Amino acid sequence: MKLQYDRPSRRWTEALPVGNGRLGAMVFGGPEVERIQLNEDTLWSGSPHNRDNVNALEVLPEVRRLLAEGKFAEADQASKKMMGPYTQSYMPLGDLFLKFDHGGLVKSYRRSLHLDEAIARVEYRVGNVTYTRELFASFPDQAIVLRLEASQPGMLNLHARLESPLRYETGVELDQIVLKGFAPERVDPNYYETDRPIVYGNPETTETMRFEGRLGARLEGGRIECNRDGMHILGATAVTLCFSAATSFNGYDRSPGREGKNPTIEAASHLEKALRLPYEVLLQRHVQDHQALFNRMELRLGKAIAPSDLSTDTRIREFGARDPGLVELLFHYGRYLMIGSSRPGTQPANLQGIWNQETRPPWSSNWTLNINAEMNYWPAETCNLAECHTPLLDLIGRLAINGKKTAEVHYGAKGWTAHHNSDIWCQTSPVGDYGHGDAVWALWPMGGVWLCQHLWEHYAFGRNETFLREQAYPVMKEAALFCLDWLHDDGTGRLITSPSTSPEHKFRTADGLSGVSIASTMDMSLMWDLFTNLIEAGGILGVDESFREELESTRSRLYPMQIGSYGQLQEWSEDFEDEDRHHRHVSHLFGVYPGRQLTRRQTPELMAAAESSLDRRGDGGTGWSLGWKVGLWARFGNGNRALGLLSNLLQLVEDDTEENYHMGGVYANLFDAHPPFQIDGNFAATSGIAELLLQSHQGYIHLLPALPEQWSTGFVKGARARGGFEVSIVWEHGKVKEAEVEASSGGLCQVLADSPLEVEIEGRLVQTHTDSSGIIRFDTVRGGIYKLRSKEQP
Repeated sequence: MKLQYDRPSRRWTEALPVGNGRLGAMVFGGPEVERIQLNEDTLWSGSPHNRDNVNALEVLPEVRRLLAEGKFAEADQASKKMMGPYTQSYMPLGDLFLKFDHGGLVKSYRRSLHLDEAIARVEYRVGNVTYTRELFASFPDQAIVLRLEASQPGMLNLHARLESPLRYETGVELDQIVLKGFAPERVDPNYYETDRPIVYGNPETTETMRFEGRLGARLEGGRIECNRDGMHILGATAVTLCFSAATSFNGYDRSPGREGKNPTIEAASHLEKALRLPYEVLLQRHVQDHQALFNRMELRLGKAIAPSDLSTDTRIREFGARDPGLVELLFHYGRYLMIGSSRPGTQPANLQGIWNQETRPPWSSNWTLNINAEMNYWPAETCNLAECHTPLLDLIGRLAINGKKTAEVHYGAKGWTAHHNSDIWCQTSPVGDYGHGDAVWALWPMGGVWLCQHLWEHYAFGRNETFLREQAYPVMKEAALFCLDWLHDDGTGRLITSPSTSPEHKFRTADGLSGVSIASTMDMSLMWDLFTNLIEAGGILGVDESFREELESTRSRLYPMQIGSYGQLQEWSEDFEDEDRHHRHVSHLFGVYPGRQLTRRQTPELMAAAESSLDRRGDGGTGWSLGWKVGLWARFGNGNRALGLLSNLLQLVEDDTEENYHMGGVYANLFDAHPPFQIDGNFAATSGIAELLLQSHQGYIHLLPALPEQWSTGFVKGARARGGFEVSIVWEHGKVKEAEVEASSGGLCQVLADSPLEVEIEGRLVQTHTDSSGIIRFDTVRGGIYKLRSKEQP
């Protein structure tokens, strides 16, 4: 349950992450000079502005005309006139540097990250003195806490300073080091070959974000001195350093300069409260809070084959997914990162969670809505971290407000829409610098539709009807209203979207490559999913009967999925040739996973075509793409193929050189390598492993639906299924031995396993009914714990 190394990190992707959802730190573990890189989740460039393109609506008829005439390349170019600006970027706060006076003759060095405690540790010896460090990010006390100890009295001498890559100044207040700065006014992204510089404004006259970080100490022995060079701790035996930070962010629709909060008040308050508590109390409160979430699940996939003292990077390089213990570690690491980057009241996990050291972060470290932001939250419900889902659910509500204006201005439509990128200011217009971007990723108004799936899933797993009625349903309905206006008849009675893209993947025509067409499979699948969820939600709530009937009628007229010349599920309404057969996006397979439109039972022919599509894509890809394919092969019931993809993912990426760019894997610290680092692959791997062991999207709980042969014996505890059920499974020789189902809300439970099961509660057999497909049905009571045992057991 830990990552471990026998040397300090040499680069950022070897450092170890800690986080409390709001504050993040990357711990390098240098013995003579320690670097701790720092983040705060609201520190972004820019400020709220109207980013809609007022010319978009008048361009729309021309684009539709060109598409109707089959002039795809011309439509592609014309649609550039519908774009808005780029989003803003997530910024690094700074670094805490610690310089130790003991010199660099270090022996017995170890550093580690303990996932079950969320503590990064460093230990080494200089002469006869052993030095230890423990660092964690406390959610209860909203501070990063670093404990340093020497094994002999008075032997701890260190010098601490704070720096930032942004504009800043430092000072001293009451034995505290204070760093104050401000974020850029604008950061254009670094991934569209732009060479435009970062733009800073005058913080006294602009709307720029301000931030503050504070470092304080609680000594045991020795003395402390603070001056313009930093904090100096001399002759101590132990010291507890606490760091707090805050920004002037005061809401997505308020200027952080003119209407912002005073970051000093929040940063000082958190630091003072933390410094009043003994280290043992801070530690206890942190561990208790973390384990309340982390300890909900257990997983055993077999006996670990790597030596227990092997460093994690060597373990990845030499064993990979052949080691069940390393797969377990990858699974729990995703849960750890979720807890560390997304807690109630924080911003959602972005492309890098909350961990970023770059002022020009890859892809702005924003929320990319055409797969990556959604992928971040795939394990939230299945892996028993529903509370960590709430930051995304709250963001969706904010996007729906801005997206209502975008729907009207860009498309003359009701409801709300969002496109493929957003930021802390909740941009919903298509990015692309007003025409310099590419329509294949920019012109995609389905971001809101996909996000609404998360609202439904949160209800489906938790069965909280108040949440459904007050938060989810209104936002889902408004997204559907946009769809109803965006769809139009193709002249044959079928409803299509135009223009339409399949995110980031182009097709070949006689006129060259194009990304814009009509009625992409993903558009139709997303709308089918939203309409289906809304119809079901309306029935549960007993509202909007006529609206449900309209949705049912519209759903029946959606342009149908097509099977192409290779036996594949077509990605577009026409059987175009792919620009890249092995493209990382598999958007047209949304209906398989994470959707529920395509299944073996209900749509066998289309499911087979979808499987053919995935097979044609191959088993390569960037890190997050490999993670998505794990989940897809789980839905296809092919656990061995999924394990092969986990093997591809668990390959060590040493650096971000050009030749590695399209080859996914993991870095030494198990961060997913797109490359560069994107956290979505970590979350997709965790959710994909969960899908191999438990599925519930078809209305019943399927135990071990795609168990790889290599994991023949094991157990999982605390997984969640739709319907308000928590499930544990024990299996031997590849078959279910026993299971446990806890019903949080009661009602009918349906279970499918690989052999007949008997059900009991409190030692009494429960009456069950088994249908012709082998699904066992039984009634449950709220809070009941039901034991399921295989009848084939001796």
